[in-house]
Amino acid sequence: MSGSDKKVGRTAFDFELESLAGGALPLSRFAGRPMLIVNTASKCGFTPQYAGLEALWRQYNDQGLVVLGVPSNDFANQEPGTSGEIAAFCQGNYSVDFPMAAKAHVRGRDAHPLFRWLAVEGGFLARPRWNFYKYAIGRDGRLKGWFSTLTTPASPRLTRRVEAIVAERGPER
Repeated sequence: MSGSDKKVGRTAFDFELESLAGGALPLSRFAGRPMLIVNTASKCGFTPQYAGLEALWRQYNDQGLVVLGVPSNDFANQEPGTSGEIAAFCQGNYSVDFPMAAKAHVRGRDAHPLFRWLAVEGGFLARPRWNFYKYAIGRDGRLKGWFSTLTTPASPRLTRRVEAIVAERGPER
């Protein structure tokens, strides 16, 4: 990891991904809003978690929550599709309406800087070891917790964390 990956004061809002629809997706556009960032895949045994993520998005979006899916093919070739195929799959099978980034690496030397930052902030065990790792980001852009693949979007632990980050006061401006 280079020294530029971890800067004092850096937050999730300092990163930019590419949108699944094309073009830049700066996370700064969500500044002041709580986020749940999830590395996703379309051909995984955990893919049905898309339904739970969409349910969280619909339940808490009016309170500011942003669910952000980041497709990744890093685990057992479970996201081989193009952006168009991924979008069609998510919309057609799970009516996904939350923002989706373009496919990105989430682990290893080629990991997107956002996921390198999440690994540093959350510690060694926070590095995604499979699809559907979930990262709760507070309104201040700081990591407030992470959850492994086995923690479903409907789990009480995750729901409590989402309710806590939604209830936070935003950063003073």
